[in-house]
Amino acid sequence: MKVLLINGSPRKDGNTAIALNEMIKVFENQGIETELLHIGGKDIRGCIACGKCRQLGHCVFDDIVVQASQKLAEADGLVVGSPVYYASANGTVVSFMDRLFYSNSADLRMKVGAAVSVARRGGQTTTFDQLNKYFTISGMPVASGQYWNGVHGAAPGEAENDTEGLQQMRTLAANMAFLMKSIALGKEKFGLPEKEKPQRMNFIR
Repeated sequence: MKVLLINGSPRKDGNTAIALNEMIKVFENQGIETELLHIGGKDIRGCIACGKCRQLGHCVFDDIVVQASQKLAEADGLVVGSPVYYASANGTVVSFMDRLFYSNSADLRMKVGAAVSVARRGGQTTTFDQLNKYFTISGMPVASGQYWNGVHGAAPGEAENDTEGLQQMRTLAANMAFLMKSIALGKEKFGLPEKEKPQRMNFIR
């Protein structure tokens, strides 16, 4: 089994990395392979609604989003970590996630998703809610922990002192590992749920 983790912070070794690395320790102890992508320092443009991904099967902009899309197709779970900017995920993460999920041609159903937000003080729950919406629109079960998944810290390294936050990360990773393994057993025995053809409606006639 494999989990893809996304570090959306521009600080590669900052507090978001501390939170994600705490999860990686648990995954590795559970025998789950991990890969951590640092996207926070990348120049990632937003979606331009060109629709080319419907023809190509991937985003028209050949960058880390296309690479991550291929990795996600092969993974059993996805963890997205973001620092909080103005009570939401930072712009790089939003652009990355918009394009990753809109352009992805893989079946993401039953891949487990988890969001992690890191803040000095506030805005964590709104960021957490924002990131979870990418999972729920894609048929991905959302892993839960013992609280809303977040760690506190302002200056790089301060998250090491948030013992409750780090415990949350360990609990989240353990629950996510259990959920992925349970889903794998269910898929083996029952397969995926039958998928209906989408019925799309607009509210303007």
